[in-house]
Amino acid sequence: MNTSTLFIALVFVLAGLVKGVTGMGLPTVAMALLTLTLPPLEAAALLIVPSAVTNVWQLASGPALYPLWLRLRTLLVAVCVGTAAGGWLLSSSPPPDDFIAAGAQGMSSGAWASVVLGLALAGYGALGLSGWRGRVARRAESWAGPLAGAATGVLAGITGVFVMPVAPYLQALNLEKDDLVQALGLAFTVSTLALAVVLTCRGSWQVSSAGGSVLALLPAGAGMMLGQWLRDRMPAAVFRRCFFISLLALGAHQCLRVATG
Repeated sequence: MNTSTLFIALVFVLAGLVKGVTGMGLPTVAMALLTLTLPPLEAAALLIVPSAVTNVWQLASGPALYPLWLRLRTLLVAVCVGTAAGGWLLSSSPPPDDFIAAGAQGMSSGAWASVVLGLALAGYGALGLSGWRGRVARRAESWAGPLAGAATGVLAGITGVFVMPVAPYLQALNLEKDDLVQALGLAFTVSTLALAVVLTCRGSWQVSSAGGSVLALLPAGAGMMLGQWLRDRMPAAVFRRCFFISLLALGAHQCLRVATG
């Protein structure tokens, strides 16, 4: 096993551990660490199988799939549309004019994706550390859901991470604990499948990528089992705090690396 393969395996063990403890975070942690050595598209291609399998398991373990589907279907459709749009944006080179005007002229699409990923990770880490929990009224879900879904899809298409802003949005719906876990699994499953379609259409998820993604399931599954074991043996609040601090630091590192590169 060469150094690169060992690093990837360790990343998926850690990402699976985080998901086992918190019920989320596998693609977030994996993308944050994999993109230290891999281009964002290549890292996202490795995530497809581990994310899909663990999310389907999380989705199937909940009590009320059909009612959640009815409630969240417009959000899920918007995720698919946003992912396609994000994939198109990433394939457009140079970046959009407004991004160039902000100081990114001359950046490659890979560097642009790294900056967006860094900002998303840092934002999610800061939001988690703040302890902020919003509330979305039931009557507002008809427009707030599609907006959150579209934004999540665009970020997923660009960065391979589909936790923002759908995770805070779902938490703001005031769902029961089991329903929230299942809703996250549903949203992540649809996001993963949409991302797989986008990567396949772009030629970034081929046989070699699929094989590596299947192999990545093994360390991810081992990490998830370890995380589930740890979940009963350590305060969840402590782990979540460390998780969000790590995301904030990794996001800042991503942006700094591009700025100084």
